[in-house]
Amino acid sequence: MKSKLLIFLCIGFVSAFIVSFLYILKIDFLTSLDLKLKDVRFRLRRNLEPDKRVLIVAIDSKSIDRLGRWPWDRKIIAKLIENLKKAKVIALDIVFSEVSSPQSDRILSDAVNKNAIVGYYFRDDETYINPVSYENLRQSRIKIIKTEEDVKTLPVREFSYAELNIPSIKAQGGFFNIFSDNDGVYRQINLLALYNGELYPHLALKAVSQFKDAPIIVELAQYGIKSIKIGYETVPVNESGSLTLNYYGKAGTFKTLSAVDVMDGKVQIPEDSIIFIGATEIGIADIRSTPVDPVMPGVEISATAVSNILKKQYLIYNAWVTLIDILFITVPAILLSFIFTRVSRTFLSLSIFMAFSFLTYLVNLFIFKNYFLNLSLIYPFAALSLCYVLSEAYRNLIIEKKSRFLKKAFSSYVSPELVNIIMKNPYALKLGGEKRTITVLFSDIRGFTTLSEQLEPEKLVMFLNSYLDPMTKIILKHRGMLDKYIGDAIMAIYNAPVELPQHAQQAVLSALEMIQELKALNEKFKKIGFPEIDIGIGINTGEAVIGNMGTDMRFDYTAIGDPVNLASRLEGLNKFYGTRIIISESTFNALKQKEKFITRELDLIRVKGKKEPVKIYEVVENTAFEPAIKDFEKALNLYRNCRFKEAMEIFSYIKEKFNDKASVVYEERCKHYLQNPPASDWDKVYTAREK
Repeated sequence: MKSKLLIFLCIGFVSAFIVSFLYILKIDFLTSLDLKLKDVRFRLRRNLEPDKRVLIVAIDSKSIDRLGRWPWDRKIIAKLIENLKKAKVIALDIVFSEVSSPQSDRILSDAVNKNAIVGYYFRDDETYINPVSYENLRQSRIKIIKTEEDVKTLPVREFSYAELNIPSIKAQGGFFNIFSDNDGVYRQINLLALYNGELYPHLALKAVSQFKDAPIIVELAQYGIKSIKIGYETVPVNESGSLTLNYYGKAGTFKTLSAVDVMDGKVQIPEDSIIFIGATEIGIADIRSTPVDPVMPGVEISATAVSNILKKQYLIYNAWVTLIDILFITVPAILLSFIFTRVSRTFLSLSIFMAFSFLTYLVNLFIFKNYFLNLSLIYPFAALSLCYVLSEAYRNLIIEKKSRFLKKAFSSYVSPELVNIIMKNPYALKLGGEKRTITVLFSDIRGFTTLSEQLEPEKLVMFLNSYLDPMTKIILKHRGMLDKYIGDAIMAIYNAPVELPQHAQQAVLSALEMIQELKALNEKFKKIGFPEIDIGIGINTGEAVIGNMGTDMRFDYTAIGDPVNLASRLEGLNKFYGTRIIISESTFNALKQKEKFITRELDLIRVKGKKEPVKIYEVVENTAFEPAIKDFEKALNLYRNCRFKEAMEIFSYIKEKFNDKASVVYEERCKHYLQNPPASDWDKVYTAREK
């Protein structure tokens, strides 16, 4: 036990070490999966309230319908800005890079220069840059930069070209580029960009700086951006100056005012507010895919960044979070490996593994919702998965080696359910039995004695194996237990050793499939020179004693009792009636879905060795006979009411049209009773003289 505990604990430690190493390496594939899992957390937590001081004035469909197609005359934008002048900051998520009419440009420039900060964007492809516009742009560059020694390069996005506002717009501003991860989802915002060797702020960062009336301070280190500060407050960014966004909810979470309502003076503008003007109408908006919404306007992403900074609701990822990640990778994996030392069943170990994974996710989600720690998900799951796989591999290769041998030995001739019982509890094989309602199936090859005399012993064995193998597979497929082979005969039990719902139905389905398989076998036999064969099947349902019968040295799991004997007798009656499948009344009554089968009442018979008569039914596998069943039932009713002449006419008709041997049997009986009428107390029972 101690060595087993040591091995499983080693598995836990090894799993944790391997995954921790991968965590440090940051494999792209695993990182991408991790991001996808993290996205789900946003959708599972309740929406957060954004800062109420951050508003969006939307160029929406309502405004487009009223004021005309975009772009509007710049006088309209100027009026819009004038109506928003109560706001502390007005940020334009729009660039006015081309001149329009001189009057409109002048009116817009006056409004912007007095009340707003402007937006612009950087680009990689070449474009003309007006020198005056460039000088205006330089007024927005980061002016306070603290640099450590030996800083030569920065891992900040750098651009060669820019799309700037017209020269008359001199207001400061920021770029509004946002960049997605490799999968096209926008999870972070670059607060800094390099252009002509100088650092420039994002529009969101510039808006907060102006709102707080505090300068932007950037500290540089050899590895990249050390920190971004607005006055004395630090904004947590990575080495490239990117802020991971803590989204509040789907598009529309921020308070949004329609531009046309602002123009009409229908809304009150809060004085202590930051207002972004941008497009949200689908036809003109800059639509982005985010973890919370696949169609979020870009202006709302900028608003999210501003709200995160104002409310200090940052997704935290630092050295402490890394340490917690390592603990989440290590501790559950080692604990899981310890628990596996006490577990011997694969299903139970899988359930425990899934429970651990689910619990890990719940804890991760709780920390994310309440403390904004941006913990990893894929790596703890990977450690648990590796621990589970290695533990199961060890269990299957070493611990269950003996069990696999037993399973291989038994599985070829007993049902999978019985094999599982043997594996789980070998003591179930002890001598003893119990009473249980079961369904018994007997099948036999017609004329096998004659056939065996025609074939050489080697060919006879080959023939039998070719027949028994597919028939056995059919029985096991329908969850029956192969009880024994009796020469060419097969005995199978349903509802033992494990309970089987609708066991009678499964037995009948087995019989029908065996008849179908027989057709394919005969085709095969014909090709290789074996004679074609026919089989009979008897099925009965009743209470029997099941269990291990025999001695301590040798025993079989089987069933004994009248239901077994009757099933054997019914199989033999197929020769007499010219049928293939005969079932007892108890089996017929046990069928839950009788409409699935074509059946006909065949006779009321007293089999050899039994005093009580049994009603028997044929399960008809030939659908062509179905139209004759009602006529047969009518004739059978006439026969039992001693109207033998009328019954014989119908039986003769069925015999001629469908070549039905059962009708031949009844035709002969009718002739006999017409000449020798039965006694007045005739019980309508036929007594079988053969087994």
